[in-house]
Amino acid sequence: MDATAPPTPFSTLLRDASSERHAAVHASPFMDHLLAGRLGVEAYARYTEELWFVYRALEGAARALRDDPVAGPFLRPELLRTEGLRRDLRFLRGTGASPGERAPLPATAAYAARIEECARTWPAGYVVHHYTRYLGDLSGGQVLRDMAEKTWGFDRKGDGVRFYVFDGIPNPAAFKRGYRALLDAVDVDDLEKRRMVEECRLAFDHNAAVLRALDREFPRTAA
Repeated sequence: MDATAPPTPFSTLLRDASSERHAAVHASPFMDHLLAGRLGVEAYARYTEELWFVYRALEGAARALRDDPVAGPFLRPELLRTEGLRRDLRFLRGTGASPGERAPLPATAAYAARIEECARTWPAGYVVHHYTRYLGDLSGGQVLRDMAEKTWGFDRKGDGVRFYVFDGIPNPAAFKRGYRALLDAVDVDDLEKRRMVEECRLAFDHNAAVLRALDREFPRTAA
């Protein structure tokens, strides 16, 4: 082992420590069948409804964290998703629909509650949930947008997929590099970083639980 080798960037530690759970979420039966076009638009609408509760928790909590030295630098207005979700749900459910009319699944409620708890008591833990959601939206979320446009004829980057459209981020790759640089520079000690790594795994576990609940809700047709 080279004692002079630079330490592994924290963003890399987070990515590597959660890679198996990340892969499991993307390979979950519900997401696999949704992306393959084997579930209808109702399944997509239900998934969008559950996302509303997650992002309401993330973005509602953010207001109190704007001046926090750990969480504050990550709170960028161009990432905000709730308005896009609101427009998508009105498109999917009708113009009179309001987000949150339907109660969240228990798994979603638990996920949102964990985000809110971290925001109140542990800003570094909130950062981990912020990271897993928003960088995922900028990456794999674009695959889901493309599928929805092609499968159901939604306008490109229009109603129904606005959640996945980041008009304020013209260069997602550069933005993600900058975001990872913020993670690498986060001012916490090694013990706190280990706690953050565990929270990252937990965040993916919460994601997986929501997808399992949706999988039970929607019978799948054969490929």
